[in-house]
Amino acid sequence: MWPRRNRSRANDDRTARLDMVRNQLERRGIMDERVLQAMREVPRHVFAPAKRRHEAYGDHPVPIGEVQTISQPYMVAVMIEYLRLRGGERVLEIGTGSGYQAAVLSRLAAEVFTVERFSSLATGARLVLQQLGYENVQVVQADGRQGFAQRSPYNGIVVAAAAPFIPVPLRLQVADGGRLVIPVGGPEGQRLVIVTRQGDTFIEEKTVACRFVPLLGTDVE
Repeated sequence: MWPRRNRSRANDDRTARLDMVRNQLERRGIMDERVLQAMREVPRHVFAPAKRRHEAYGDHPVPIGEVQTISQPYMVAVMIEYLRLRGGERVLEIGTGSGYQAAVLSRLAAEVFTVERFSSLATGARLVLQQLGYENVQVVQADGRQGFAQRSPYNGIVVAAAAPFIPVPLRLQVADGGRLVIPVGGPEGQRLVIVTRQGDTFIEEKTVACRFVPLLGTDVE
């Protein structure tokens, strides 16, 4: 059995997670019950640095090193909800960070491939995801702007960093009928853009305002 202190901490974390979903997601209009349930289950605090764990369920991004963050819970939920996942999809995430969003995606899709530029973050995320048993996630250290063509096409692609334009390789790795969700813009302002592929046609829809760290890589630095 866990020591009493550990049981108490686990209960506190669970309570904070449920409060996060209720107050930050449901009250702001997140309606996909599968997304809500995944975010009730995935222990966000485990993906935060030890000195930041007390901030994990706050309504804000959490710094994780390398000038990167775990995205605000609401923004994670919005982006994933826009993908409209049903359970059998192959998904690509650009910007692994600590691995939190990949863990949420793993509860909603059949396969998740996640690309991280920084070796320290990729190594850390891979370790945590393995320890928690998220076996359908593969972490790849690479230039996220190039996607991960080896396992394309993807039914959904989600980009956790902002670009001034939508990288062509990411468009081309979306499956017919699939969706790409990406923040587009610069430091002065960004919006989430949903790109839906219909054959050789790409339909773009601008949605909510957002603020992300920049997408680093070829042609976007």
